[in-house]
Amino acid sequence: MAIAEITEKLLAAKKAKGISFEDLEKVLGCDETWIASVIYRQASASAEEAEKIVTTLGLPIEMAEPLTVPPMKGSLEPVIPTDPLVYRFYEIMQVYGVPVKAVIHEKFGDGIMSAIDFSIEVDKVEDPKGDRVQVTMCGKFLPYKKW
Repeated sequence: MAIAEITEKLLAAKKAKGISFEDLEKVLGCDETWIASVIYRQASASAEEAEKIVTTLGLPIEMAEPLTVPPMKGSLEPVIPTDPLVYRFYEIMQVYGVPVKAVIHEKFGDGIMSAIDFSIEVDKVEDPKGDRVQVTMCGKFLPYKKW
């Protein structure tokens, strides 16, 4: 995945200061996954949110403005991701995407889940057999229009 220059600078400052996405969540009052999407240039922040991010990371205030620009979303390269963790999500959709679609259609009818009116949360669930990753996606159902 090609990482934007601003993302590299933000991540370097985050690492140098020992700040986690959870720490940034406490400062901004926004979910840590959404904040990560701003830093990885998959979402845009308000001017106030962008200023809080760069200030907390100890970066020049001029770095805030680019975080307010709507990004080119969904720009993973190559088409099939090679990072093992990102690939697992691709694999999950290859295996369970059509079954999940069928269940959604049974419960809601013909439509889609919004990726705009949407949230995603990542939680750690402790388990004696090995900790588990819990990903919760919540998107508004959008029925297809009939005309």
